[in-house]
Formats: sequence, structure tokens, C-alpha cells
Amino acid sequence: MIEKEEKERAVLVGCELPQMNSTQFEESMKELEALTETANGSVVHVFTQKRERVHPAFYIGKGKLKEIQAFIEMEDIHLIIFNDELSSGQLRNLTDFFGIKIIDRTQLILDIFAARARSKEGKLQVELAQLKYTLPRLVGKGIVLSRLGGGIGTRGPGETQLETDRRHIRRRIQAIEQQLQKVAQHRSRYKERRKKNDVIQVALVGYTNAGKSTLFNRLTKGDSYEEDKLFATLDPLTRKMEVFQVLDVLLTDTVGFIQDLPTALVAAFRSTLEEVAEADLILHVTDASHDNYLDHERTVNHLLTELGADRIPRIVVYNKKDLLKDNFFATSEEDFILISAYNENDLAKLVSMIREKLKEQMVPYTLRVSSSEGKLLSTLESKTLMAEKSWTEAEQAFFIKGIAPKNIVNSIMKE
Repeated sequence: MIEKEEKERAVLVGCELPQMNSTQFEESMKELEALTETANGSVVHVFTQKRERVHPAFYIGKGKLKEIQAFIEMEDIHLIIFNDELSSGQLRNLTDFFGIKIIDRTQLILDIFAARARSKEGKLQVELAQLKYTLPRLVGKGIVLSRLGGGIGTRGPGETQLETDRRHIRRRIQAIEQQLQKVAQHRSRYKERRKKNDVIQVALVGYTNAGKSTLFNRLTKGDSYEEDKLFATLDPLTRKMEVFQVLDVLLTDTVGFIQDLPTALVAAFRSTLEEVAEADLILHVTDASHDNYLDHERTVNHLLTELGADRIPRIVVYNKKDLLKDNFFATSEEDFILISAYNENDLAKLVSMIREKLKEQMVPYTLRVSSSEGKLLSTLESKTLMAEKSWTEAEQAFFIKGIAPKNIVNSIMKE
């Protein structure tokens, strides 16, 4: 029998600053707790402090430090997680003060990403983010990384262990970036091939744990990983979705967003997230049953703007209708729909909405096709949505009207 990995006993620490309201702060701490559980940690206690600004050296005040120290000694705690990104100085000072493992929100998210990445690209992206985060903080790790090398061949000025570590990390960053560049080139060729094959792209985006993977599986009959945890999916998956009898539509499931997503991660996953910027339509999935769904919506909208995807047509999919306790009022200015991913009727309505939204982007065409133009006729039947097709004896030709994506119409007109 395989033993379950023992959970690390942790305490959480957060500062409530004047620019936050109490609800936002409480939600942020709840999210930190959920992240800790996702990383296989057990939250024993939560410490919070209201401050005008974080303490430059210790993040929190001296009194709260002593309170936490007394608690961790009494409860045998081996991990403290802070709800902010700590500076190298704060990390060093806190480690020296408590003498146990200290991590911040960014490290916690990076750890979850490292555990959940499955593809080679995903693993490389996470490692790159971890190394970029670690490099400026090596000084914060204490004397163990700053010792002089000992033994034959290391006497004299030499270089410190810290310098050796930094050099090793920089080399590794360079090597990963080169590997990811090759992956990006492959992805670019794949995108070009999809465009050449006149494929329509739809991207699923949303806050982590909004139900994207469940919806993806229901719409594509795919096998994206589903779990009621934060960041269940990291590696993007693409599958065919039945929307039209003709015209191929591909749906892509993407990594979930989160408030204060580490900058290093946004940068590392940019090539993956650029799939969203290439889409013809975005499905923004929101957990309608979550108390803080409005903030989640705003976080995703902000990141879409950062990715240059804010002008792409969008449908806001308010998911988890089955978990709603009260009446739901949508605030989105975009087209929206309230569904449960497990309800077949809701899914049919969503597919119908996707179909109409994609049609809105198509352009009309009118053509006269002679009986000798069999190839053109075949293209029109397989790659456009015909509205009218009639045969005229006098001209010995078909009169055809319909709509199709702009690039397909342009391609046909050139022929």
C-alpha cells in the first residue's frame, strides 16, 4: 500500500494595507489557504496585521513576529507562507529570525506550477520562472550559499559559492530560453498550418478553478485534467469542437489566471498564452457561484489586455449555475450566458451562441460558378456556409450566396 505524502503544517501571514478593503483582503487570504492546500500543505493558523505599509525589513511588525514565534514553537510548525512577494532582504531577515522555512505567495504558486506541469514545454516554462525568481534572491538564502569553497584548488581569492550559484543559474536560464525558442518556432509553424487549413480558433480563458477543463471536456469530448483545485490545468490542450456541419473549429483550454499572478510566470507562459491572442473568439469562463466572481472577472480582463487580446470577440460564460444559492445578476458588458457545464441543454445553448458569434465575424459572398468549376464548387461546399444555391439553365452555372471567414472568401476570390 502506497503511503500518502505527509502534509506540511503551515501558518499563513498577511498584511492588510489601506489600499485594500477588508473583503478583498479576506478573499486574498482564503485564496492563499486554497493554494496551500493545493500544494499539499495543512494550514494550522492564519496571522494578519493591519498596517499603513509593510515593514521594510520584516514585512510585519516586531510584536506580531514574537506572537508568531511563540505559536510555531508551541505547535511544531516548519513552514511560514507570506501573502505577498517578499524582497531578498525580508526573506533573509525572516529566515534568520524564525529559523524555519519561509516562502511567499509567488514561491507557493511556482511550486504548484512545478508539480502540475506535464509537457516538456510546461516544465521548462516553470523552471525558467523559478530560476528568474531565485536569481536576485540568492543573497536572501543565508550563509549557506555565500560560503567560500574549501579544499585543494579553492584557496586564495577564488569565487564565492554565491557567485558560482549565480553563474550556474544564468547558464541554465540561457539554455532553457534557447529550448523554448525552438518550441515557439514549432508552435509558430503549427499556427501557420492551422491558418492555411482555414481552421477557426476558440480559446477558453478564466480564473483558476472556474470550470474551464470541465467545459472543455463537455464541448470536445476531450480528456483535459479535471479537479476541484487551483491550477488543475497548466498545459494547453486543443481539440476539435462540433459547431458547424462544415468548417473546422478548434477549442483550446488554457492555464487559469489568478490575482497577483507572478510576473515571472506571466513572462514564462507568454508563448502559451499567446494562443489566446490568436483566437477568433474567446470564451471567458467565470465561476458564478463564487462570492468574489466580479474581482475574478476583472483580473482576467486585465490579463487579456496585457496579452493584447482585449479586442477579440468574447462570450462571458457564467458557469456553475447548479451551485448558485441566490439569484444571479450578470454585470458583463459582453455577450454572456449562465450555464452548468453538466447540463446538456445549457451546452447546446452555448454552442448555438458560439455559432452565431462566429457568424457575425464572417463576410458575405455572391458567386456564379460554372459547371466546369468543380474544384471551386467543392471548396464552397466544404469551407463556407451556403445560404442559397440555384442552377440556371440559361447560363449553365450555379448562383451561390453564403458567408465564410474573411480569409477564406479572400482566398476564393483570388481563384
